Amino acid sequence: MKNRLRIRPLSSVILCGALCLATSAYAQNANTTKASSSGEDQYPDLVELDVFGGISIYGEVVAGLGEKLVDGGVAGLRIDVNPSKWLGIELWGDYAQANVEFKVPSGVYPPGSTYPPNGLPGTVLPTYSFGSRNYLFGLNPVFNLRPRGSKVQPYVTVGVMGVQYTPTDTAKGLARNANTNALFKTGNLNDNLQAGLNYGGGVKWHFTDHFGMRIDVRGLWTRNPTYDLPNYNDGGVYIPAKNKLNGMQATLGLVWYFGQSKCPPMPPAPPAPAPLPTPTITGAEGTICQGKPVTLHADITGPSGHTLQYAWTVNGQAQGSNSPDLSFTPNNTGSFNIQVTVTDTTPPPAPMERPKNFPVRCWTQPPAPQPAAPVSATASVTVSDVSPTITSVTADPNTLACVANTNGTHTATLTGQATPSACGGNLTYKWTVSEGSVTNDTSPTATFDASTVNFEGGAQGQTKTVTATLTVTDETGKTASQSTTVTVNCQPQYVRLDDVVFAKNNARVNNCGKRILIDDAAPRLASGDYDIVLVGHRDSDEMSSEGGRRGRRGRAERRALDEQRTLNCAAVLSGGTGTCGKVDRSRVRVDWVGTDQTSETRPGLCGTSNVKERRGSQTSAADKNRRVEVYLVPRNSQTLPPAVKNIKPLPEREVRALGCPK
Repeated sequence: MKNRLRIRPLSSVILCGALCLATSAYAQNANTTKASSSGEDQYPDLVELDVFGGISIYGEVVAGLGEKLVDGGVAGLRIDVNPSKWLGIELWGDYAQANVEFKVPSGVYPPGSTYPPNGLPGTVLPTYSFGSRNYLFGLNPVFNLRPRGSKVQPYVTVGVMGVQYTPTDTAKGLARNANTNALFKTGNLNDNLQAGLNYGGGVKWHFTDHFGMRIDVRGLWTRNPTYDLPNYNDGGVYIPAKNKLNGMQATLGLVWYFGQSKCPPMPPAPPAPAPLPTPTITGAEGTICQGKPVTLHADITGPSGHTLQYAWTVNGQAQGSNSPDLSFTPNNTGSFNIQVTVTDTTPPPAPMERPKNFPVRCWTQPPAPQPAAPVSATASVTVSDVSPTITSVTADPNTLACVANTNGTHTATLTGQATPSACGGNLTYKWTVSEGSVTNDTSPTATFDASTVNFEGGAQGQTKTVTATLTVTDETGKTASQSTTVTVNCQPQYVRLDDVVFAKNNARVNNCGKRILIDDAAPRLASGDYDIVLVGHRDSDEMSSEGGRRGRRGRAERRALDEQRTLNCAAVLSGGTGTCGKVDRSRVRVDWVGTDQTSETRPGLCGTSNVKERRGSQTSAADKNRRVEVYLVPRNSQTLPPAVKNIKPLPEREVRALGCPK
């Protein structure tokens, strides 16, 4: 037990130190990597050669004579091969100075002893020690915490090893000395080979592509070497069998890295020619009369030193010359479509060539620079001496909502732009629509109102396209017309029925409430267009729960009053027996909101009495908050009434258990 207590703390220190070192370097390198664009294989480390030195520390074995390997120096060599970015294989060996001393004397001087000269029989012998060297060699997988080729690479490792525990020749000679052997029984002192494990971690740094540094901390674990000494007390030095020895090495090494270095950054490619700006055509403004010459100009500024080429067309036919100006005389009325195409004829730069010192394996040929794309501009020249011209008719917005959608936009601004003829004088305007209404219809800007567009009833979404037409007339009576369209959408809308009203602190659905649910709501669900949504409330002066109801085992069950009212209404709709409806329960969704009364009440004309309802009597103000709201919601609609806070599917098992409420 004492042996274990002395060895375990040393192992914990080794593991803690190695993991802390690796974790700290991992965090540091991770932050560095985030701030840079470098990734794996940025440094050549397919093969690593590490020459190292440091210290070795061994724990004391508190058994027998208290064997302790004295702490000393260590030096060695590691060869690492990294076949993948996260795993390496390491072959290593080192030489460590590890003299052996025993903390407890092996006995007393025997009678007649003459060594040492001043030794007296019965005097305690001095503790025994001898010089020793350890030769270690091992094979380890190395688990990298950063990918291969990172500048800073923390790691952890565990592997197998062999240790040749070797006393020095001087120690062997002294042990075999007759006097020494007579006192300490050390004549068999010799080498001892043990197998074991090593574990730990560390950090590697790249100073350059092929040179760096490595810090390594690892623990050593083997069977305790006996050095061929007795394993029991025979009056001399002995080492008990089957003990374990823990040790630690902390080393600093220089690393040479071998492999292919990272590629240098690609040199910047020559810039492509700047795109040409979009030209404009001037000179076509206003109305042009038949037989009158007109000169048009292509307004564009090309890059300095570049040559531009111009190509003109009139109504698709080539006309004019390679010039920024075009002159022509229209010989007939009508519209002439003028287009100019401008091309940069300056040759683009030559393809980029690989620099002489740039590695061929790293070179990616940039695409050859392309010439700037041609640009075009168009203009319309109108030749007319009698008819006005409408240049545009727009509706903003061009999509409206029907009057049933109270949150939608119902009006659009109609805008027309017209040009009078050369001889026609002033224009008058008239707007007409295929459906709906227009105000300010004799102005270039009118207002279309979709509120009077008719839609059929039902739970299906509908769309209508309304045509708005502008007609302009000049002083000579010549007219021109142009139209645009407005889309009017009528989304499916939910329908709200009268609230089911309850007596105070009561969840029973009275006959008037059943009429709302069975006579009004249920028949509309038969079409398949709607689902039903029920939202339960209770008043602030009511109890929060409904009591007095017994469960299957006779125990009283309490349920929130607004929840029970909602489930009772659902049961009336779907009970299927007696006076209840047969609505599919999957068509019913529910919510209950407690004393929340933010939604408008709709008590209808029913009272709250559970004994006698007077059809046509108005619900009192004291009753209207004790209610369940009833909505018909189009199937698959994502729009729910504002009263709904947390929509839920109907709990079918609980509603089925209610049957048909009386």
